[in-house]
Amino acid sequence: MRDVAIVAFAQTDHLRRTDELSEVEMLMPILHQVLDATGLRARDIGFTCSGSSDYLAGRAFSFTMALDGVGAHPPISESHVEMDGAWALYEAWVKLRTGEADTALVYAYGKSSPGELRDVLTRQLDPYYVGPLWPDSVALAALQAQALIDAGETDETALASIAARNRTAAADNPHAQLAGSVPAGDYVVRPLRTGDCPPVGDGAAAVVLAAGHTARALCTRPAWIRGIDHRIEAHSLGVRELTDSPSARLAAERAGAFERPVDTAELHAPFTSQEVVLRKALGLDDSVRVNPSGGALAANPVMAAGLIRLGEAAARIHRGESDRALAHATSGPCLQQNLVAVLEGETTHV
Repeated sequence: MRDVAIVAFAQTDHLRRTDELSEVEMLMPILHQVLDATGLRARDIGFTCSGSSDYLAGRAFSFTMALDGVGAHPPISESHVEMDGAWALYEAWVKLRTGEADTALVYAYGKSSPGELRDVLTRQLDPYYVGPLWPDSVALAALQAQALIDAGETDETALASIAARNRTAAADNPHAQLAGSVPAGDYVVRPLRTGDCPPVGDGAAAVVLAAGHTARALCTRPAWIRGIDHRIEAHSLGVRELTDSPSARLAAERAGAFERPVDTAELHAPFTSQEVVLRKALGLDDSVRVNPSGGALAANPVMAAGLIRLGEAAARIHRGESDRALAHATSGPCLQQNLVAVLEGETTHV
C-alpha cells in the first residue's frame, strides 16, 4: 500500500446561476488549471473519476457529456459515482493505493439553478414512507435543528453566530458565493432562518492525486491522505438520533482523526445546526480552526461541496498554513452519509 497525496486543487467561482454555461464549459477551465499546476497533461493521468447527479441535470447519463471536458482521445481509464466528488476521490485513492495507477484526476460539478433544489433532493428519501410526504431538504434540516435546541445543544443565537463566523471567513475566499455580513433573515422553516441555510448555486471543483515519489515530484508540499473512511446511518429518519452522528464519529476514528489533534477542519455542514452535530461527533474544540474557507454556508454546489472541503484542506497544507487537517463530506438528509479524511504535510509524517 502506497502513500497518496492531493497535489493540486482548483474550483470555479460559485454563482447563483450559470445559464450561459453548460457543464462542460463550466468544467474545462478548472480541469486545465489543476493540470497546469502539476505540469501534467490529460494523457499523463492514470485514472479519472467524477461525481455528479443526473437528477440535477434532468437527464440520464449526463456525466458522459462532461467527459468532453477531459477529452475523448486517447482513451482513458474512467469511472463515475452518483455522489459528491469526495466519494469519487475515495475511489481514486483506492486505485492509487493498490498500485493500479500513479496519478488520478478527480472532478465534480453541480448546476442547481435549473430546477427547484429543495424538491430534487426529496428523491434521496425512502420511497415508501418518507418520500411520498415530500419533506424538502430544509424542512428535514429544521427537524434536526429543533431536536438540537430541545436537547439543549444549541439555540437560535448560537446558530446565527455560526453563520456569521463562516461567512466572515469567506470574505478571504474569492470563489465564495456569499461572504461578509449576511443577515439572519426571515424563517425559512422554523427554527432555521435564511442565514442558517446554504446558498443555491452552480459550481465545480477538481483535484489531482498522486502516489509516493510522483507526488513529491509534482508538488512542493503534498497533502498526504493519512486516513480516509466513510460510513452511513440508517435510511429511516425515525430510527436515528438526529442530535448526533455516529457514522461521522466512526469514519473519523477509522481515518485516524483521534490519534493526534488537527489544527484545521473543513466541515461539509450546509446548515448551521449540522456544524453543531459535527463538532461534537468529531471532538473539535475552539483550538481547531473550522471552515477557514467559509464552508458550505458560503458556497454549496451540490455534488462538489464535499470535494471542495478536501481541496480546501489540502490547499492550506500546500501553502504551509496547516500541518494536520481534517476534511469532511456528507450526502443525504440530516448528515445521513459521512466521509472523513485526515491530511498532513510532509513535516508531520512519522
